[in-house]
Amino acid sequence: MEPPPEQLPSTEAAVTAIRDIAREFELTVRVSDDIGADRSARRTAAGAFAVTDEDGSLPHEAHAELSGSPAVEVELYSEGDAKIIVEGVEFHDLPRDVVPDFLRSVYGGAAHVKGRFFPPGYWLVVPLPGGRALKELVLSGPVLSPWLSRSVR
Repeated sequence: MEPPPEQLPSTEAAVTAIRDIAREFELTVRVSDDIGADRSARRTAAGAFAVTDEDGSLPHEAHAELSGSPAVEVELYSEGDAKIIVEGVEFHDLPRDVVPDFLRSVYGGAAHVKGRFFPPGYWLVVPLPGGRALKELVLSGPVLSPWLSRSVR
């Protein structure tokens, strides 16, 4: 039986997990943080010029860029979701808890590109524990990046 996914109760916990994975795969990571409702991009609950939400909490969003191949960016939102971009392919509305497994799949070599002749196109497939896989259409046209090209199965 597969172990349950990591529980990441906060944006800071997710950033710590991303840094741990970067160390595990010998990558560098650059993180920028936006803390407070006046700095968060997606906060609509707080009033104008407010730093905290109505309940007094400080919303925290973060953007992480991991070096190496493939190029990966992670955007963490205070609502508990994330967006991960791998070589320009965007995975939207992911639960924050899948970020570590997603990154391990990408950097561990399990992620791959699946091509189809009809209708023509490529899909980036990222397997996760428990037999689940996330798939997104590669919208780069007929030319794939070098990493995506090497990952075609």
